[in-house]
Amino acid sequence: MATKTPATPLMGTDLKMNDLTKRPRIGESLIQGFLFICGVLSIFTTLGIVYILTTESLAFFTRQQWENTNKPIVADIAPEETVLAVGSAGASLNEEDIIRLGEEVMIVQSIAEDSLTVLRGQQNTIAASHTAGLQLFRSNSVTLLETITTTKWIPQLGLFGIWPLLLATLMTSVIAMLVALPLGLASAIYLSEYASEKMRSTLKPILEVLAGIPTVVFGYFALTFMTPLLRSVFGEGRVEVFNTASAGIVVGILIIPLVSSMSEDALHAVPRALREAAYGLGATKLETSLKIVLPAALSGITAAFVVAISRAIGETMVVAIAAGAGPKNFELGKDSITGFVLNPFLAAETMTGHIVRISGGDISYDSIDYNSLFSIGLLLFSMTLVLNIAARYFVSRYREVYE
Repeated sequence: MATKTPATPLMGTDLKMNDLTKRPRIGESLIQGFLFICGVLSIFTTLGIVYILTTESLAFFTRQQWENTNKPIVADIAPEETVLAVGSAGASLNEEDIIRLGEEVMIVQSIAEDSLTVLRGQQNTIAASHTAGLQLFRSNSVTLLETITTTKWIPQLGLFGIWPLLLATLMTSVIAMLVALPLGLASAIYLSEYASEKMRSTLKPILEVLAGIPTVVFGYFALTFMTPLLRSVFGEGRVEVFNTASAGIVVGILIIPLVSSMSEDALHAVPRALREAAYGLGATKLETSLKIVLPAALSGITAAFVVAISRAIGETMVVAIAAGAGPKNFELGKDSITGFVLNPFLAAETMTGHIVRISGGDISYDSIDYNSLFSIGLLLFSMTLVLNIAARYFVSRYREVYE
């Protein structure tokens, strides 16, 4: 019987030390250095974002802010005078308010109909003469407790209760998840377990085309198609033109490709031996898909869900166009929870939508309105960070490793 010639043995072969030493590979070294620089840049970029959000948010909660009351003094005052004649227009003032006139800081002691009795020269400022027509500015500081316990967000009046923006964001995200998670997971199961290889290679790119459509297009789709559809189903008197339901549904459609693609990759990575073992025990394809493959890919599917939720929370253009252009402020005990506060058919403004609307407006740099945007951004960052930490724990806890 003929056999193949065995490989030439190394015994008796003279090897030099130069043949065993590591040779420099300039190309690989350059690529390794480039990848290292990219990793360092990404880390420092993230740290820079966190630093900016944190410092500006601290300024929002700690720095003394001055807001224009649009209330002028109507007569000149001398340095020794303590009564200011003021106009009736503008914001109302209260006793103990800290006000500023020019560079001088004062404290309001009492209020009459058209005059203020003040304590002059506060906070190391000097009492000075002021001319008629000069605007009064009021000190305004925001506390964290006030932000998380009040339910009105009106920066012009110094009200910064985060709940209207937070609830609108959560409502939109929940509606989006109710749309995206079941549809995305169902399409992933079909592509992984039922579709042929040719069908899979055709349908998956078509499904992922949705991810390439600009989000502003989805926003106008929600406004011009989804909202009229909801109004025709539930009634025009019940569904407002701008509402969180249509925005949430379209955000869900937007992230279906993300859920489907990542879930399908997780399902496809499950070893075929598990499927064949289930078939050998008499399980049907549906039983194998739902009871064997799906639990085996649970960690990857969970990661897909968390990424999708983070994407829904951070979505901007759809909610900015379709959800509403103003916070849905409410008062607990007065406004109905289901009829108003959590009603998805009413207009509401999400955190990202508010950032877009306010930052595109005519607000001054370093004002209280400006700093409030960074506090909202920090809250969004914290929400997504918590989600990712929880997902990482879940994935590491339930990950299945196969040889």
